[in-house]
Amino acid sequence: MEEPNLQRAAVFIDIGYFGKVLKYCFDEPRIDFEKFSDYLCEDKERLRTYVYDCPPYVSQEPTDEEERRQENHERFASSLTKLHRFEVRLGKTAHNAVTGEFYQKRVDVLLTVDLMRMAWDRQIGTAILVTGDSDFVPVIESVKQAGVVVKLFYRDCYDNQGRAMTRTLDELLEVCDECIVIDNALIEDSAF
Repeated sequence: MEEPNLQRAAVFIDIGYFGKVLKYCFDEPRIDFEKFSDYLCEDKERLRTYVYDCPPYVSQEPTDEEERRQENHERFASSLTKLHRFEVRLGKTAHNAVTGEFYQKRVDVLLTVDLMRMAWDRQIGTAILVTGDSDFVPVIESVKQAGVVVKLFYRDCYDNQGRAMTRTLDELLEVCDECIVIDNALIEDSAF
């Protein structure tokens, strides 16, 4: 079996999760995503950064607010695709008519496919995840079997009432090779 390219890393950002971290832990600073990604890679060559997101829900007869959110999301996604070695992967936003809640579809699958492909094709030696989702535990276990080091960047955040807005489960922390808390210094170094 061919060895993974140990000098290369790829960054996988769950933007829904990272957006909550920025909002609830850091008062929503503007982030230079290229600088942020390069910092996470340390001395490794960053092959690519993948950003996973969903566009906002837009009803069949969109409101002005829905159109505004859609335009803002399109501008944000477009700005990321213009960065060096960045790709944006979009899932879908679904609406549960019974509960009125919105939820993401396909985002986890898109991240899983990219991570597995890069690991088993030996394109990277390090996978850097920015997420808190324990659904990724099985894929992380598989990627590690391919010889890839998995680093997790995470932060547990709470709202003004003390409710957890992001929470990283122990099983995710236990399966990753390295777990690094997203701290003030990292955010300050990555801000515009």
